[in-house]
Amino acid sequence: MSYSHVLVAVAVTPESHRLIRRAVSLVKPVNGSITLITIATDPELFNQMSAPMLENLRDVMYEETQTFLEALKNGAGYPIAKTIIASGELGEYIQDICEKDDIDLVICGNHNHSFFSKALCSAKKIVATSRTDLLLVALD
Repeated sequence: MSYSHVLVAVAVTPESHRLIRRAVSLVKPVNGSITLITIATDPELFNQMSAPMLENLRDVMYEETQTFLEALKNGAGYPIAKTIIASGELGEYIQDICEKDDIDLVICGNHNHSFFSKALCSAKKIVATSRTDLLLVALD
């Protein structure tokens, strides 16, 4: 089966490059397109007492995420059609984007470690609600 529009859920980690390589290997033979999505970390999770600084911290974290996505795009060796920085529940965004943008495959990473348990929970929700094919890539 070939896929023409792949959505790749990435995190600001080096392992995301592996997910991009997998997506490129799937869409390149059919000249398909790739969309990247990531969740921006909400600084409010780090410290509730730093309210006056949160806006500046939020802007810095958004810029860092944007810079990382640009690095992924530049290193992909294949055009990336679109990048999305979301906040909140990843599964809800993925389901919505799949419907709106006619995505036919979603690629997510899976560490199988407690460190990545938040993403694993997202993957479970995506699997439970997805009407789109889903590829979970094992990451070290």
